[in-house]
Amino acid sequence: MKFRLSLVLSASLPALVIAGHATNGALAQDGTRSPKMTAASKTTGPAAAKQGVSPASTAKKRANAVDAKTPESIIVLGAGQARETQTISRTAIQEYTPGTSPFKALSKLPGVMFTSSDPLGSYEWSQQIIIRGFDQSRLGFTFDGLPLGNLAYGNDNGLSIGRALQTENNGPATLTQGAGAVGVAASNDLGGALQFTSIDPSDKFGADVSGTIGSASTWRTFARINSGLLKGGGKFYVSYDHQDANKWKGDGVQRQDQANAKFVQPLGDNLKLTVFGDWSKRAENDYQDLSLSQIKTYGYDLDNITGNYALAKQIGYAYQNGTAFPKGIENQDTVYYNAGGLREDALGYGKLDFKINNRLSGYVTGYGHTNSGEGVWVTPYSATPAQLGGSPLSTRTTEYDIHRAGFIGSLTYRIANHSIEGGFWFENNNFNQARRFYPLALDGSPSSTHWYKNNAFATQWQSAFNTKTYQVHLGDTWKITPKLKVNYGFKSLIVDNTARAMNGNYLGAPVATAYPSGSLNATNGFLPQVGANYRFNHNHEIFVDYARNMAAYDSAQTSGPFSTTVAGFQKLQGNLKPEMSNTEELGYRYHTKTFQATVTGYYVEFENRLLSVTQGVGIQGNASVLSNVGGVISRGIDTAVNWQFAPNWSIFASYAFNNSFYQDDVMANGKVSAAIKGKNVVGMPRNLANLQIGYDDGQIWGNVLMQIQDRRYYTYTNDAYVPANDVFNLNVGYRFKSHNFWLRGLDTQINVSNLFDKRYVATVGSNGFINSDPSGSFQTLQAAAPRMVFFTIRKHFN
Repeated sequence: MKFRLSLVLSASLPALVIAGHATNGALAQDGTRSPKMTAASKTTGPAAAKQGVSPASTAKKRANAVDAKTPESIIVLGAGQARETQTISRTAIQEYTPGTSPFKALSKLPGVMFTSSDPLGSYEWSQQIIIRGFDQSRLGFTFDGLPLGNLAYGNDNGLSIGRALQTENNGPATLTQGAGAVGVAASNDLGGALQFTSIDPSDKFGADVSGTIGSASTWRTFARINSGLLKGGGKFYVSYDHQDANKWKGDGVQRQDQANAKFVQPLGDNLKLTVFGDWSKRAENDYQDLSLSQIKTYGYDLDNITGNYALAKQIGYAYQNGTAFPKGIENQDTVYYNAGGLREDALGYGKLDFKINNRLSGYVTGYGHTNSGEGVWVTPYSATPAQLGGSPLSTRTTEYDIHRAGFIGSLTYRIANHSIEGGFWFENNNFNQARRFYPLALDGSPSSTHWYKNNAFATQWQSAFNTKTYQVHLGDTWKITPKLKVNYGFKSLIVDNTARAMNGNYLGAPVATAYPSGSLNATNGFLPQVGANYRFNHNHEIFVDYARNMAAYDSAQTSGPFSTTVAGFQKLQGNLKPEMSNTEELGYRYHTKTFQATVTGYYVEFENRLLSVTQGVGIQGNASVLSNVGGVISRGIDTAVNWQFAPNWSIFASYAFNNSFYQDDVMANGKVSAAIKGKNVVGMPRNLANLQIGYDDGQIWGNVLMQIQDRRYYTYTNDAYVPANDVFNLNVGYRFKSHNFWLRGLDTQINVSNLFDKRYVATVGSNGFINSDPSGSFQTLQAAAPRMVFFTIRKHFN
C-alpha cells in the first residue's frame, strides 16, 4: 500500500478508533511507554477551526478526555478513507505471547478468519487466513512495502511474516478487506491486502531483553540493542531470538532462530536511507492431519508416532505385504511416523526516501530474498531399497529454492487539492522445486528434524520456474470540498510464468516426468479503482468504492496450473483465464468520545475461479485436478463497535456475515462432475464474531477475548463440515512504575490461550479440498491446541 495510515491521524481527519481495551500508553520503540495521545486531544488550533470546532470546545474535550482516561488508539478504522481499512497498533500485537503470529491480533477485526493448530499461530502447515471468502492465495501481503507472496505452505514467491520479522520488531499492521490500494506490491490481491511494518531504531541508546516460558516446554529468549543517534545522525538496532517448544501432542519440536537488523541514515535534509536485513532458520515437526472419522474414533489427540519407529515399520510391512495392521491401526494412513517443515531465509532491502521540493517526493526500494526449504514426510507408500537399508519406510521430501530480486518506486506530486501518486514494481523470481525420496535404515530411529541432501535414491519430479512481474500504477486523491474527497486510479499488471519440467530418476535410471513444461501469461492493462468519502460532520461519514483486480498464476508443481498433469495442462492452456474480482463497498463510520461504530456492506464478483481437487491422501503427493468453475459471488456485512463505558474499561465487538457461493457446477467432458452451484465456498464460515472486555490503568492491564466461528465446509458439495466453535483467550500484565534501576522498564504478562480448554478443529483444508467426503475419511483437518499458559518478563535498559 502506498498510502500511510498511522495511529495518529491528521487533525483534519479525526481518528475513529476501536480499542480492544483501555491503555494509557503505547510501547515506544525502545520498550518504554509513550505519553497518552487520543483522537479527542489532537484536534486543536487552525485545523480545529477548519472543522468548525472552537478552541474552547476543543480544550474542554481534551480535559474531558484526560478525566475519562480515554485510551490510546490500539485499533484505528480508516477515518477519511474511501474503503474499509483498519490498522492494529504495535501495542495490540505485543499483548500476545512473544513469537505469536500478528495474524492472531488481526483475527479480531471484522471479516477475518485466522486459524492454526498451535497456540502461537506460527505453525505454517496449519496457518490459514480467509477474508470474505478469499484464502491467503488470493490476498496480498507486504512487509515495509516488500511483497511477501501468497503465504502458501510451499510458498514459491515469498515467505511468512513470522520468518521475515521478529514479533518484537512489529510495527502497526494495516488490513484492507476489500481490495488493496493500486500500488500494493502483490499480484494476487483479489480479496484484500495486509501490510506489515517494522519499527525504526530509537534515538536513545538502549537494550531490550525478554524471556518467555510456558506450556509444552516452550521457551523463548530475545535481545535487541539500539545504537541511539550516531555521529552523522544515523541509528540502528540488531536483535536475535531463539525459540523452542515441544508439540502439544505427540513427539517433536517447533524451533526457530532469527535475527533482524535495521539502519536509518539521513543524507541531508531531503534524503533518507533505510537498510533492513533478516535471517531466519525454522524447523517444525508436523501435527497429524485428521479426518472426521478419525476424530470420532481416536479423538483429537491422535498424532504422528515419531517416537515409535518399530510400530511405524510394522504399519509399513502390513501395507506392502497385504497383511493385518497392528491392533488399533485401521490402515496405512491412520498414523505416520513423522512429518516436518524446514525453512532458511535471508531477506534484505535498501530504501531511499527523497523530497525534491515541497510538492514532489517519493522513494525507491531494492530488495532480495533467498530461501531453502523442505517439506518432509516419512511414507509407507515407498520402501527403502534393500541395498540402501531395506526399511519399509522412506523419507519423502518436497524441496524448495527461491531466488528473487526486485525494485519498487513511487512519486507523489501535490498541487491545489490533488495528491497524484504513481509508481512501479518489478520482480524476477527463480524458483526450483523437486520431490525426492531418501533411504531410512532398518534399525535405529531417524532424526525428527533433519535436512536431507545428496543421497536421494529417487527423484519423482523436478522443475525450474521463472516468474517476471511488471506493475505500474497511477492514482489521484482529490479533496473536492472540505467534506468530500475522491480517490481514483488504476494499475497495469503483467506476469510471465515459465516452467521447465525435468525427468526424475530411480537409483540412477531416468523416470519420465508427469508434469508440464510451458509458459503462461496473465495481463491486464487497466485495473481501475475509484472511491469517495463524505464527512457530514465531526461524527458521521460514509464511503463508497469499487475495485477490479487480477491474480497471476502460481509457478509451482504443488499449486496452480503447473500442478496438474501434462494432459490436464494442455486442456487448460487454451481455455485458462486469470482469476478476476470486482469489489463494491458501501460503508458508514460514527464516532464520539466514548463510542465508536462502523458498518460496511460489500458485493464481490469472483470470475474464472480455479478449483483444485486433491487426488488421494496428501502423503501420496498426486497431481491435482484443476477446473475453471466460473464465478463466485460474495455478499456480506462487516461491523465493529467500541464502548468506553467507564474509566480504564472498554468493550470491543465485531461481527461479520459472509455469504460466498459458487455460481456454476464443475464440468468434465460436457457432463457435471461435481454439483456445486449454489454451494458455500469451502473454508469460510458464514458468521464470525468477536467480543473483548479490557481493562488498563497504566500499570495493570488485561483483556478477555471470545471468538466465534460458524461451521466450515471442506468439500465443494458441502456434504462434510466441521461444527461451529467458540474460544476464549486471556491476556493480563503488569508494568512496574519505579525509579529503581532493576524495576524501571520492567513489565510482565501472562497469556492463556483456549481458556476453557475447548476441543475443536482449528484448520480445515490443510491437505486441500475435495468434491465430496460422505464417509468423513479425508484427512485435511488440524486439531486446535488445548489450554496453554505462557509467562513473559521484559526489561528495558537505557
